[in-house]
Amino acid sequence: MQPRNMSMSGVVDLAAVKAAGEAKQKAEQARAEAARQGGVPAAGAGRLVFDVDEAGFDQEVLQRSAEVPVVIDFWADWCEPCKQLGPLLERLAQEYAGRFVLAKVDVEANQLLFQQFGVQSIPAVFAVVAGQALPLFQGAAPEAQIRQVLEQLIALAEQRFGIVGAPLEGGAAEGEAPVPQAPASPYDSALSAAHDALDAGDLGGAIRAYQNVLSDDPANVEAKAGLAQAELLRRVQGVDPQQVRKAAAEAPGDVRAQIAAADLDLVGGHVEDAFGRLIDTVRKTAGEDRDAARVRLLELFEVIGPDDPRVTAARTALSRALF
Repeated sequence: MQPRNMSMSGVVDLAAVKAAGEAKQKAEQARAEAARQGGVPAAGAGRLVFDVDEAGFDQEVLQRSAEVPVVIDFWADWCEPCKQLGPLLERLAQEYAGRFVLAKVDVEANQLLFQQFGVQSIPAVFAVVAGQALPLFQGAAPEAQIRQVLEQLIALAEQRFGIVGAPLEGGAAEGEAPVPQAPASPYDSALSAAHDALDAGDLGGAIRAYQNVLSDDPANVEAKAGLAQAELLRRVQGVDPQQVRKAAAEAPGDVRAQIAAADLDLVGGHVEDAFGRLIDTVRKTAGEDRDAARVRLLELFEVIGPDDPRVTAARTALSRALF
C-alpha cells in the first residue's frame, strides 16, 4: 500500500499547492455539513488517540488529515524512550482537544509503514496534513520543544491548507466562545484556476495566475508557494540532469552550475542537499554571486514552505554563512 499524495522521506510533492486547495475545500464542506446537522465533523469526535495499522492507514490517517492534523507516533514495546514519549503525546492530544489527533503505529506489526516513512530510529514522530507527510522530530524530546513543534504544525495546517481541526464532541467548553470561521477568500477562484493550470503542466499560465493574485495580495501564502513551485518546474523543464550534475561536480566554484543543480536536487526530493549546496555556495562567494545563490535559496524555501523544520534549520545556517 503506497500512501497517496504523500511526501515520503522528505520528497517534495510538487502537487502540494493543488492538494492544499482541495483540502481547504473539503474542510470547509465538512464544517458546513456539521453546522447544518448541529454537530461537528467526524474527525473531531471522540477518538483523539488511536492505533493505526497498514490496512486502516488510508481511512484513518490520509482521509482524516483533510479535516485535522494527524500526528503519527512510531513506537515499539521494547523501546524505552517510546514509553516516555507516548504518554506525553497522548496527554497533549487530550489537552489540545481536537486541534490535532494522534495515530500510534507499532513498528513491529507495521514494517511497511515504518519503511515508507523512511524512519531511521524510534521513537519517531511525523505529521500528515491534507495527505502531505511532514517529519517532526525523533527521540523523546522535552515537553516544551514538543509543544512548540505542535503549535507550528497547527499554524501550518491552518495557514497553508485551511485546516483548523475540530472541537471535542459536544462543542466548546462551557463559557468558551466558539472559534469564528474564516470567510472565503476573494482569490479562491483565481487560485483554483492557477492550481489547475499547474496540474495540467501549463506552467506559463500558472505563473501568470499566481502573479495576478500576488499583485493584489502580496502576502498571499498559497499564491507565493504556487508561484515558487511553478517557476521551479519551468526552470528544470527540458534540462539534461546528467549534464547539470556533471557541470556542478566539475566546477564547484561556478555559482550558476550550483544553482541549477540545487533546483534538480529539490525536484528530486533531496531537500537538505539542495539547501546545503546553496548555503555552501553563499559561504564561499561574495558580491553578485553570493546574492544570486542567496536569492535562489529563498525561492526554494517558498517551495517547501516557511514552517517546514528543514527550512527553519536552513535559515539558521544561511544566517551563519552570511554573518
